[in-house]
This record gives sequence, structure tokens and C-alpha cells, in this order.
Amino acid sequence: FSSASGINVFNLSSESVFPAFLFATLSYMIILFCNLTLILTIVLNKSLHQPMYLILLNLPINDLIGSSALFPQLIKEILRNSGIMQYSACVAQAFFIHIYAAGTVFNLSAMAYDRYIAICYPLQYSTVMTNAHIMRIITIVWMSCLVLIAVLFFLLLRLPRCRSEMTNPYCDNASLLTLVCADTTINNIYGLFISAFSQLVANGIVFYTYLRILITCFRSKRSDTKAKALQTCATHLIVFLLLECLGLFTIISYRLNNVSPHFRRFMGLSTLIFPPTLNPIIYGLKTKEIREKVLNFLKNRMFSS
Repeated sequence: FSSASGINVFNLSSESVFPAFLFATLSYMIILFCNLTLILTIVLNKSLHQPMYLILLNLPINDLIGSSALFPQLIKEILRNSGIMQYSACVAQAFFIHIYAAGTVFNLSAMAYDRYIAICYPLQYSTVMTNAHIMRIITIVWMSCLVLIAVLFFLLLRLPRCRSEMTNPYCDNASLLTLVCADTTINNIYGLFISAFSQLVANGIVFYTYLRILITCFRSKRSDTKAKALQTCATHLIVFLLLECLGLFTIISYRLNNVSPHFRRFMGLSTLIFPPTLNPIIYGLKTKEIREKVLNFLKNRMFSS
């Protein structure tokens, strides 16, 4: 069929339409509210224009990219309940979902590096983490994502399609490859390469930085420094491990035939729902400076009204 034709994604029973619509809409509204609150809090408060928060700012932006790639299209398909999505819309959704996945991993790695410099080299922090260095880190993160994912989809779009059935409620590279009727060996090799590369870089940076942070903490004689650093490590590791577990299972499940399709869909959607919801809550409310700014803003709004 032509490149502009539709593909079959999923069909819902009449009883499932309203619960699915309600769940998707509420999830998207919560994600929008939490991430936009975190973004606006950092942007509008000059006291938060510091290296730690400037790097953190990229995480909610990235979360909005992933959730906005999924939910508007998902809500539209639920309301229409036609089970048909335009191929171009599916490719665009998949592209931004992969940007989100790569961006989350690389942004968390950048945040781990920032905390490593702050805790292990506090006296050199201001000279190392300059504005120029921060912009360099942010540029490397986003350019790496764009280049890696652009090549992935260039390899996909060069192949002809002969099928139109997909089992996932959203589009990604692995699902789109099931529609192809040509040799996908190069695509599979490159897909595994970028997965392995991103995991090697992310896990390497996180493992090394947190190991050094923990060593520094246990050597420190100040109990308050030790407690604050350990809390920072625990918070980052919880988010990172949650993403890693969900993401790795989703990648591996495509290569295991005995995995339930329903469970695979649930895990795939979880990767796009739970991290964007939890990240701003964990990093926002657990960070004292951001929590105070948000609470002050809400109090001022309540009293002014």
C-alpha cells in the first residue's frame, strides 16, 4: 500500500472506550501539569539559574516530548476507535518516542556527572561547571539523541512495506519493522548497537559517578553532608533503575515470542507514563529549593485570588 495509507493499530470494545479515554486524558494532564510546573519554576526564578537546575530543566522538556508524542494521538485514536493510524503520523510518533527514550538516559547521565563534580570536587565546582561547559553538555546530549535516532529512522524508511497490522497501541521502531517485507538485518544490528551504546555510556557514567560519590560520602566526617549526598544518590538511582528496568524489558520482549502481547503493551506504555509522571515529583518535590519556590508560588496565587 502507499506511504500515505493507514495502518491498523488497535481496536477497543465499546465498554473500554470511556475508561481508556479517561485514563489517557488524566495521565496526560498530570504529566503536563507536573512537568510544566517544574519547567516554569526553574525558568522564572533567577536563583535557580544554576548548573544543577539548568541540566535538570532538560528532563521535564524531554518528558513532555515523549508524552506529547504518545497521548494526543492515543486519545484521538480512542475517540475515533477506527483502529487506523496514518503511516506518517505513526513514524512521527515513533521518532519522538525514541528521542524521549534516548534523551532520558543521556539526561540522567548528565545529571549524575553534575552531582559527581558537586560532591566529589566541591571547591572546583564553580570553575568546572561554567555556563559554557553546561551548554556543551546539553548540546552533546541532544545532538547525540538526534543523530542516533535520525539514522535509525533513515534505515527504516528506505525499506518497502507490505503489512499493515500492529499490536501495540503506540508506534516504535520495532513495531514498524514488523510491517516491512525486506531484509531488516542492518536495522536490527543498528538498533542493538544504539541500545548497547546508550546503555554502556549511561550505566558506565552512573556506576562510576555514584561509586565515587558513595566513597566520598563514607570518607566525609560531616554527617549532614553524608546524609544529603546519600539522599541525592538514592533519588537518582531509583529513577534511573525504574527507567532501565522498563526500557530493557520492552526491548528484550520484542525478541521473545513467549511474552504475552498484553504484558508487552503494558510495559511499553509504562515506560511512557511512569517516568514522565514521577520525574518532576521526585526531582521537584525532593529538591528543597524547587519545593520552596513551588509552594511560595501556590500560596501567593491562593491568597491573591
